Amino acid sequence: MAYARAPDTLRTIAEHAATRADHLLVTGDLTAYALEGEFAGARAALGSLADNTERITVIPGNHDVYTPGSVKTRRFEKHFGHLLESAMPEYRREDAFPFVHLVRDEVAVIGLRSGRVPFAPGFSYGVIGEAQLEGLKGILGDPRLEGRAVLVMVHHAPLTEAGVPDRPMHGLRDAEALLKLLPGPRFAVLHGHIHHRYHHPATATRPHIFGAGSSTQAGREGYWLIDVEGGVVKGGEKVSLSP
Repeated sequence: MAYARAPDTLRTIAEHAATRADHLLVTGDLTAYALEGEFAGARAALGSLADNTERITVIPGNHDVYTPGSVKTRRFEKHFGHLLESAMPEYRREDAFPFVHLVRDEVAVIGLRSGRVPFAPGFSYGVIGEAQLEGLKGILGDPRLEGRAVLVMVHHAPLTEAGVPDRPMHGLRDAEALLKLLPGPRFAVLHGHIHHRYHHPATATRPHIFGAGSSTQAGREGYWLIDVEGGVVKGGEKVSLSP
């Protein structure tokens, strides 16, 4: 099974992050079916790292909010809601989103929600929405972000590995609007959803885009180490945990 060892792999990634990185960013899909036991297992795998917003940021993926029941009972928030605290709560527009974590003096991490309960089975596209984008715009203009690199987390991919928009029933519907707010190498978008690990370098008008790539999937285990220096995202090192 492709994810039979997912908890062990997630535990290994958390252990690596504790020693190799200042901050761990998890772009969603901690579960397959948004079940209570899956959330509990993911929370346990992350260990003590998941107690501290200074060390980790987690957003929900579409599988984490896949069912009306999971949303109604707020299963994601039950296990990870403490990590949705924001250094700039005045910019929240949809529940806890967008939220901001300030990492040391160099980085601002912004969490967005794009996962929604699908209107019919098989539809897995994402939408940030005008309200969250308006909040994001306010955050980006706040003087407290001056001199910081900005890492924006969203589950759905703004661009595929081929550098084009994803298909309509799977992609991020408002990807273009998001990317327009983030011009140049000061910014990076970190996403999941697509099962490949890839990086599109920033241009003068577009941010870096890092695809997490099913970090716990058998044969594709791994993560990105993102390098930030002087308020600019320099690039990333692809780390593989596969045998």
